[in-house]
Amino acid sequence: MTSDAPLPTPGHLLSTLDELTEVQAAQVLELLAAAARSDGVQAVSEQGRLQLRGGRREGVRHFLLTDPDADPRADSDPGSGDLLGYAQLEDTDPVEAPAAELVVHPQKRGKGHGRALGDALLEASGRRLRVWAHGGKSAARHLAQVLGLTMFRELRQLRRPLSPLGIPEPVYPDGVTVRTFVPGQDDAAWLAVNAAAFAHHPEQGSLTQRDLDDRMGEDWFDPKGFFLAEKEGRIVGFHWTKVHRTEQLGEVYVVGIAPGAQGGGLGKALTATGLRHLASEGLPTASLYVDADNIAAVTVYERLGFTTYETDLMYRTES
Repeated sequence: MTSDAPLPTPGHLLSTLDELTEVQAAQVLELLAAAARSDGVQAVSEQGRLQLRGGRREGVRHFLLTDPDADPRADSDPGSGDLLGYAQLEDTDPVEAPAAELVVHPQKRGKGHGRALGDALLEASGRRLRVWAHGGKSAARHLAQVLGLTMFRELRQLRRPLSPLGIPEPVYPDGVTVRTFVPGQDDAAWLAVNAAAFAHHPEQGSLTQRDLDDRMGEDWFDPKGFFLAEKEGRIVGFHWTKVHRTEQLGEVYVVGIAPGAQGGGLGKALTATGLRHLASEGLPTASLYVDADNIAAVTVYERLGFTTYETDLMYRTES
């Protein structure tokens, strides 16, 4: 969440849409790129960026804040004016409050646009809302306070150098073999294991075939960095790595272990396999995300040489 200082009545037109046109999606992506260059962090998550394209998605709404004076078509064509800010609201979790992300253009801040988007999100969610603040910037913390939100989740990005790697050859439990993911062949089995492994984590555990297809369609997708651990022909764990070529950064994208296969060192072995792969790609650094309150996972990653690089915060309403 990137924000600005609130003012009473900023000049803007707010459009709420169930889906974006290609032109609107491109405008939002341009806005996100400008904000990322200014802030040093993406204001909208990968999932949120994927949901900009591909038509309507159940439970997802888009909020476009535009300057109606910048384009005479704005009255008849929602979002066609100068794009001041953007927010996305996802209401797909059957238990948790709707989750949101928002951003204001770096050159348009300080005019109350963040407050306007925040108020719109509160109204649309029935004042039952969770909002991400990526990077934990002070402006975002201030906006959260103004909107009456309290911080309740801390997601840490950890990093470590890949040279020297200093990680020995992984040792797998008896009967476990490792191979790479085959698109079209392993989709259903992987989705089932992912859902079981992350039943407690709705953001990851609720991935669908469409979500998987979205990711496989991205430029960064490479099945040779997607490792599956099998036992007796069944997937019991996986490590999906990701390479950010522009940043020259490898990522421990997601590590999951099937229920019943946990506690035997499989996660540690899969993590080591992925890190060795990223190092073999010539990348200087690896990153990963982990909840700060997951002490066991944080401890494991710190023992592997990871340290905190930056922090994302999630705020929510009290009700």
